[in-house]
Parts: sequence; structure tokens; C-alpha cells
Amino acid sequence: MARPEAKIDLVELEKLCGLQCTDEEIAAFFGVNKRTIVRRRTVKRFNEIMERAKAKGRVSVRRSLFRLANNGNIAAAIFLSKNLLGYRDVVNTEHSGLAGAPIQITARPDLAQLTDEELVQLRAIAEKTLPPGRN
Repeated sequence: MARPEAKIDLVELEKLCGLQCTDEEIAAFFGVNKRTIVRRRTVKRFNEIMERAKAKGRVSVRRSLFRLANNGNIAAAIFLSKNLLGYRDVVNTEHSGLAGAPIQITARPDLAQLTDEELVQLRAIAEKTLPPGRN
């Protein structure tokens, strides 16, 4: 014997979908299995009600968000800027020299070509600039 068809009130379904409820939440509300909701979505009218109500709910959320942003809510304005306008936080990790010029990179000196006097001077400079224990 087949199970009796679960009664799902379409007006209540529309309200739940407008609140962006998941299929699991809708199923719990009506006391049915999630598979029942998934299966009912194959019925054109049922699916249209769900999709239309979810769209109306998104419009309602967007309207409220715009209202908050227009009333000076900075967080709402930032959220809309990033999500609708494509703005993003950029942390510049590019390193450059003066006025944006490339950084000059010089090769290490070939210490074998230095004279003894130049090596003594170089060691004296290093001892003055390096922290203790690093020379």
C-alpha cells in the first residue's frame, strides 16, 4: 500500500522560501523528509512557487541593505560596494624604489679581488653596523 501524500501548504511554502529557508528547513517545518521536497520540486507549479518566493526574498534583503547604506550604515555600503560594484581591499605588496622606480640590485663584491686594506675597512664597517654576535 502506498504512503499517503504529504500535505504541504503552498502559502506556507511561499513564506518559508521568501525567508530563504533550505530544503531541510522546509522539510522539518512540514514534518516530511528532505527527499519529499526535492521530489516535489519536479512538479512545475511547486518549483515555480519556491523559485519566485526565493527571488522575492532576495529582493527584500537587497532593498533593506540599500536602505541601510543610504542611511549612512558604513558596513552596508562597504558590503554593497564589494559585492555589487566589484570593489576590493587591496594590500599592495609591490616594492619599488624612489618615485616608483625599480629597486637597484647590485651584485655582491668579489672579496678575493679586494686588497688587504679594503678588507680591513670592510670589516670595520661591518663591526659598526652589525648587531653584537653577528660579525
